[in-house]
Amino acid sequence: MSVTAEASVHVDADRAAVWRALTDPELISQYLFGTQVETDWKVGSRITYRGEWQGKPYEDKGTILEVDEPNRIVSTFFSALRGKPDVPENYQNVTYRIDDAAGGGVTVTVIQDGNADEAEAAHSTANWTQVLEGLRTVVER
Repeated sequence: MSVTAEASVHVDADRAAVWRALTDPELISQYLFGTQVETDWKVGSRITYRGEWQGKPYEDKGTILEVDEPNRIVSTFFSALRGKPDVPENYQNVTYRIDDAAGGGVTVTVIQDGNADEAEAAHSTANWTQVLEGLRTVVER
C-alpha cells in the first residue's frame, strides 16, 4: 500500500520568484535544512541531496522525471534514512506544483507518494509543511 503526503502554502510572489527558490541550490539550502542539492534540472538527470541530520551525514538521491518551468517539477526520491534497501520499489515520487492563487500570489504544493502508511505520510506532510513555510520566508524576504 502506498499513501500520499501533501502540503501547500500561499506565497505572496510570482511564479518566477518561486521557481528560482525551487531550483537555485543556494536558496534551497536556506529552507531545506541546509541541504546541498546538485542537479542540472534536465529530465533524466540525477539529483542528489547532501547534508547532515542529527549529527549524521546523509546523501539522498533521485532522478528528474518532469520539468515544466514555471509550473511543475517531478522527481524520484530515495533516502537511506527510511531504513529500506536501495531498490526501485523504495523510491518515492515528489511533485512540486506552482498554481496561481485567488487574490494574487501563488500556491506551492508538494505531493510525495510511496509512504508506507498513514503515520509515515503524516510525518512527511509535517516535514513538507515546515519546508514550504521556509520557502515562503525565503521568497517573500
